[in-house]
Amino acid sequence: MARAPRPPQPASTPKLPRSGNKPDLAGYLQKILTARVYDVAIETGLEPARSLSRRLHNKVLLKREDNQPVFSFKLRGAYNKMAQLSAEQLKRGVICASAGNHAQGVALGASKLGSRAVVVMPVTTPQVKVDAVKALGGEVVLFGESYSDAYLHAIELEKAQGLTFVHPFDDPDVIAGQGTIAMEILRQHQGPIDAVFVAIGGGGLVSGVAAYIKAVRPEIKVIGVQTTESDAMVRSVKAGKRVQLNDVGLFCDGTAVKLVGEETLRVARALVDDFVVVDTDAVCAAIKDVFQDTRAIVEPSGAMSVAAIKQYVETHKCKGQTFVAVTCGANMNFDRLRFVAERAEVGEEREALFAVTIPEERGSFKRFCELIGPRSVTEFNYRISDEKVAHIFVGLSTSKRGESQKIAAHFERHGFPTVDLTHDELAKQHIRHLVGGRTALADDELLYRFIFPERPGALMRFLSSMHPGWNISLFHYRNQGADYGRILVGIQVPRADKAAFKRFLDTLAYPYVDETRNPVYRLFLR
Repeated sequence: MARAPRPPQPASTPKLPRSGNKPDLAGYLQKILTARVYDVAIETGLEPARSLSRRLHNKVLLKREDNQPVFSFKLRGAYNKMAQLSAEQLKRGVICASAGNHAQGVALGASKLGSRAVVVMPVTTPQVKVDAVKALGGEVVLFGESYSDAYLHAIELEKAQGLTFVHPFDDPDVIAGQGTIAMEILRQHQGPIDAVFVAIGGGGLVSGVAAYIKAVRPEIKVIGVQTTESDAMVRSVKAGKRVQLNDVGLFCDGTAVKLVGEETLRVARALVDDFVVVDTDAVCAAIKDVFQDTRAIVEPSGAMSVAAIKQYVETHKCKGQTFVAVTCGANMNFDRLRFVAERAEVGEEREALFAVTIPEERGSFKRFCELIGPRSVTEFNYRISDEKVAHIFVGLSTSKRGESQKIAAHFERHGFPTVDLTHDELAKQHIRHLVGGRTALADDELLYRFIFPERPGALMRFLSSMHPGWNISLFHYRNQGADYGRILVGIQVPRADKAAFKRFLDTLAYPYVDETRNPVYRLFLR
């Protein structure tokens, strides 16, 4: 696999001396201590995550880089690099490639220094980041599916227009700018710190943090974090050379890098103590954790360090230790929160998903609900499709990891064949939304929307109030976190029972809407 070329370094950026293949800590320490970042950056807070700390039985501190003026740490390294450029270089202008956060740092720095800034961004970049770069005066060029694609195009534009390239991570001045985060952490917390967790894309942030910590407090572990779909640094460290990924996951777009830097790999191999790889569901759960403690919403890459701490604690059974998570950014499209909320419960394993087969006979639905007991139902999807058996998609709240297997076994013992879908990607992404369709078995079906109070027993009250001769032919419910749940129910009611059904609705005292004549229902479900 061909490797992406590195941009030529300006004459004003000297190569750091090396000791064998190890970075020169004294040289990096000097560059970090003299870095010019505070013309544009602020010293962000180091805040305790109290709820998460109690739950993990360890002290968790959040380094709030999501509070920077551009909602990301990236302006530190970008500005420090640009502040080292000559007046002639600034006059010609600068160029960068970025998934968004580095782009905003370059645009802000260029505005501060009176320079033109051309920013090449992947077409997959969240619109909020594109708009932010434009608002700061940057000239945006959208190209490619990932950072690496945008990088190659930026190199072409650099040569064609005589611009100076500001690398997002593989540059000692950029690394030094990011290293000021570690300088602040150690100044802000004088007590013991067991480990600092840092998200890794190209490796600039973890390299700067590790260079400072290992020069000043080498006993503190530096732990790098990557996702299962973008783990180029982990693979490169294991291989002892840069490994280029064919594809990268785009959920954590801020760390979606196919090829890490030469300098960042050298620093990471020498100074990073360990690596943790997290998945999308764990990141979604971590976004929720940060929100619960701070009422702030970080982007997926910004929550990776928190997800890693949770995974590290579970793996190593830690108690009473102090961990720092760098929440490195908060640039996320608002629409993505729908996906985050959907997957957060599964990521924390606070929700288990099942496909359960029950007899297609009156009363079996109620018997199954009685078997669930006091456990909260988070989702219920069912559509009549067979004369003998019914297949239902059900989500249940859980209190700890691994509980789904016990619940599935419990259903099996009581005669309900069950498939545990908690870790099934197809079920989580698609099948849960596709249960249903037309059927010839739904004679005399009436369709109603109900609003249920979200409290234990509401569903059983509904089922217990129904006439035993009526059959539920469709059921759809999803807990949305509100005080009231919205449920769609298809009920087979013989024509002779219409008056009794009306009395049932009046007695139930739940708000309802008759959707039997809704054209959408008749097009897709009738």
